[in-house]
Amino acid sequence: MDAVSNAAQLPIRHAHNKGKKFPPDPLTPHEAQVIIDACPQNKTGIRNRALLTLMYRSGLRVGEALSLRPSSIDFTTHSIRLLDTKNGQAQTRGLHPSADEALRQWIELRRELGITAGPLFCTLMANHPGRPLSTRYMRWLTADLAKRAGVDKRVHPHVFRHTFAAELWRGGADLAAISRLLGHANIMMTAQYLDHLTNSEAITRLQTFDLPPLDGGKAVPVSRPDRSFDDYEQW
Repeated sequence: MDAVSNAAQLPIRHAHNKGKKFPPDPLTPHEAQVIIDACPQNKTGIRNRALLTLMYRSGLRVGEALSLRPSSIDFTTHSIRLLDTKNGQAQTRGLHPSADEALRQWIELRRELGITAGPLFCTLMANHPGRPLSTRYMRWLTADLAKRAGVDKRVHPHVFRHTFAAELWRGGADLAAISRLLGHANIMMTAQYLDHLTNSEAITRLQTFDLPPLDGGKAVPVSRPDRSFDDYEQW
């Protein structure tokens, strides 16, 4: 039997990090691949692989991905028509061709299962097929797949959007293009979005900088300022 995909069936866990905000920590290409590859080769796994691949290769928010219909994706132009976006306005976003195979496999399987209505990514349980997936299920899924894949990061659905932006930036895409692909209302929002990512890049590049060498470990005598600092070396 396929894995349960209805969030109502998942065990209730109290989120100790609820309300906390964490800086973006995008995945490496290897981490993204092994997480997606952790999806099993069954019906649910084919669906989940297509969904995660789509998010990774389009930068869609999880709610946007879950709202898609089969007709939302145009493989000819590699575009996605969104009617349900964060700002409430319809948008057209891009889709990288590397997602085609996983999406086509799921769409064909969905058709073979006789699911002709409802959202593109839907439940597969025998008694409730075709129902929408929930964001709660997606949070559980991404964390579970990361654990199975041995990725020691806080992995959640939005990390695929962060990773999409990071890979575009590293690949040389300009800020305006990234802003449009993410569906941001203005370019300043994108600049703030990438701020943590560029900080991370700067920290990584620090390892390559040629800084002056330190003195060879020679001890320098230090005088104590006054008697109140008797334990100076312990401060």
